Amino acid sequence: MKPFVVRSMLLAGACALIATAASARNMAADQAAIHASLDKGYAHLDALYKDIHEHPELALQETRTAAILAKEMRALGFEVTEHVGKTGIVAILKNGPGPMVMVRTELDALPMEEKTGLPYASHVVTDYRGARTPVDHSCGHDIHMAAWVGAAQALVALRSSWHGTLMFIGQPAEETTEGAKAMLEDKLFQRFGKPDVGFAQHVGPQPFGTLDYKPGVYNTTSDSLEITFRGRGAHGSTPDAAIDPVVEAARFVEAVQTVISREKDPNAFGVISIGAIQAGSAGNIIPDQARLSGTIRTRDEATRAKLLAGIRRTAAAVAAMSGAPAPDVQLVPGGLVVINDPAVTAKTEKVFKAAFGERAHLMAQPINPSEDYSAFINAGVPSLFWGFGGLDPKRLAEYRARGEPVPANHNPYFAPVPEPTIRFGVEAMTLAVLNALNP
Repeated sequence: MKPFVVRSMLLAGACALIATAASARNMAADQAAIHASLDKGYAHLDALYKDIHEHPELALQETRTAAILAKEMRALGFEVTEHVGKTGIVAILKNGPGPMVMVRTELDALPMEEKTGLPYASHVVTDYRGARTPVDHSCGHDIHMAAWVGAAQALVALRSSWHGTLMFIGQPAEETTEGAKAMLEDKLFQRFGKPDVGFAQHVGPQPFGTLDYKPGVYNTTSDSLEITFRGRGAHGSTPDAAIDPVVEAARFVEAVQTVISREKDPNAFGVISIGAIQAGSAGNIIPDQARLSGTIRTRDEATRAKLLAGIRRTAAAVAAMSGAPAPDVQLVPGGLVVINDPAVTAKTEKVFKAAFGERAHLMAQPINPSEDYSAFINAGVPSLFWGFGGLDPKRLAEYRARGEPVPANHNPYFAPVPEPTIRFGVEAMTLAVLNALNP
């Protein structure tokens, strides 16, 4: 080999080592700056989280929540626009030429009672579908909001080390899969610019200090069903005078599962779950109608079409068995599959692995819950959506030792540990954004 070739190779190798060392130093410096921002501001984030947790709001009713986040972002120097997609907010911070990076949090809570017994537990009750209903942040969106504000704080503190534009979105109505669509229909990207990359994260029942990511298909579609079975009311002592819609509903709940067990490809993912039944007002009255609400989850269009067709056919059949009028079947499309961009995932994976090592896990399979963040991806924003843990590993071990299921999202006992969960969410999101802003 010629001497100048050897010298060139040695020089290239030395440059690579220097670049690697610089990258490591930058990572260490970024993490130190993030931790310093958290040490300074965590008490405020903790108070913010507990306030939002204690005062949850349902989809498209998140006026108090949105106002709080808008105030937080204005105090950090962001230009904030409220009422985007009804109750959504958009916060923009420009810092010279460079990419536009979107960071999304959700605002809404769930219509269910909290049973955690926490000192900051929700006792909110509101009108929902004609009844007084408890409201709870049992999905974890309150954790997301605190981490969202914390990431904004850290990025402002690190402003001298990045260039570009931050677009922080507070999205309403994720639980009903209406919010992302509402913001897009309100000309989100036409008004504020189309991001070059987007990020979102979701807390779950994994150990705190860990995260899970996956390129490509990350989760499932989410369609909802609303079925009203009609009959003829009568006294409970004279069922022969009635056409009982409760019987229709009961038959449907059982029979529709044969669509899963006998019609769906056993290798394809598909779920039909009935989560609510409303019928009647007293035990001695046969009502004249029964309403069911449920969810359908799939990962491919062929399975989705088969399940939707099976639901319609089964509902019609059980009504016919009772000699009842045809039921009213409403199948409402929801969030589509979140598909993580392979290039964005690969680029961010390097940062996550450098920062967290084995605590950053590459998922083998998609998760089952759905997400309407898919609307932003389908609108052309290459993105990465990941999950991070929020539960104490010791508590998880205790549940396993007792053979008990771990309270997960949408469970009235789901209770992420605020610290270090919020800190970890801030660090993961800030590192991902810094990496995207410095291509």
